[in-house]
Amino acid sequence: MIHEVQGVVALRRGEPVSLEPIHVPDPGPGEALVRVQACGVCHTDLHYREGGISDDFPFLLGHEAAGEVQAIGPDVIGLEVGAFVVLNWRAVCGMCRSCRRGRPQYCFSTLNATQPMTLADGTPLSPALGIGAFAELTLVAAGQCTEVPRVRPEAAGLLGCGVMAGIGAAMHTGAVGPRDSVAVFGCGGVGTAAIVGSRLAGATTIVAIDVDDRKLGWARSLGATHVVNSSREDPVEAVRAATNTFGADVTIEAVGRPEVLEQAFFARDLAGTVVQVGVPTPEMTMPAIPMIEFFGRGGALKPSWYGDCLPSRDFPMLIDLYQQGRLELDAFVSETIGIGEVEEAFARMGRGEVLRSVVTFE
Repeated sequence: MIHEVQGVVALRRGEPVSLEPIHVPDPGPGEALVRVQACGVCHTDLHYREGGISDDFPFLLGHEAAGEVQAIGPDVIGLEVGAFVVLNWRAVCGMCRSCRRGRPQYCFSTLNATQPMTLADGTPLSPALGIGAFAELTLVAAGQCTEVPRVRPEAAGLLGCGVMAGIGAAMHTGAVGPRDSVAVFGCGGVGTAAIVGSRLAGATTIVAIDVDDRKLGWARSLGATHVVNSSREDPVEAVRAATNTFGADVTIEAVGRPEVLEQAFFARDLAGTVVQVGVPTPEMTMPAIPMIEFFGRGGALKPSWYGDCLPSRDFPMLIDLYQQGRLELDAFVSETIGIGEVEEAFARMGRGEVLRSVVTFE
């Protein structure tokens, strides 16, 4: 059976998104049909619209979502119709060289649905991050459905990308621990989540850096101990001032720009860790850091893929913390919007007016 629903589609590079009728098939082997209840507007969706991820237009946007399983394929086990799930883009295969080494959080062959979703004329759609959740229904691999306790979907869905990426960048990739000092460069949704993750991990000094005072206010309310507007002061010197001249144990770049990565590199202590979780565009290159500086400072420079998370382990744990009042997911939801308002939400995101706009379907 084919289901026709409305979906937010980027038809061509750089053009405004449009609401299009799309066709979603019933699930086949290894697949699940999910009724989306809420989906966050993430900067990665804008990257797709601008052609910054690939040229496989048209894209069905949306990936940071929660909803309810409507149907499952004939061979699916461990997932039932009616389950409340957060969608993930790391459905581990269990068979690649990383999985076989016991590192499923780095799975090199993650699973997506096999059948395509299409425009009404039959044109195949490329779903963002294999999900495509700016639609009432979406077809995914069953492993992309992580069952969690039923909570507010607008909050739960944020674990599907930005909040998990930021928390994981701090707790997993950066291995922030008790009494560590952390500097986070860029305080959008991902960077602010890295601040929250650093606080949860026990960091005692957390420096938030941005050019927008509004974002710095959000950062302070969610755990930053120091805030730095880098349009008015040198962020490297400010981090050193906050850390007894040493620099931070962990610095996290959450913007995706080479000049910010360079600042993060020089703002860390000797043997410290630099984490890059901000998503660059394909034409960007590494900053021109002298090799003697890279060698002489020691430590590590680590990109963070999805916060190095394992959804089956991390999503339920973070929902537990949310239910206990220890993880303020609701604070990330700046507004709820309808499915026809995504283009306007991109503009508000670009102006720094929101942490997250969330599309709701119920």
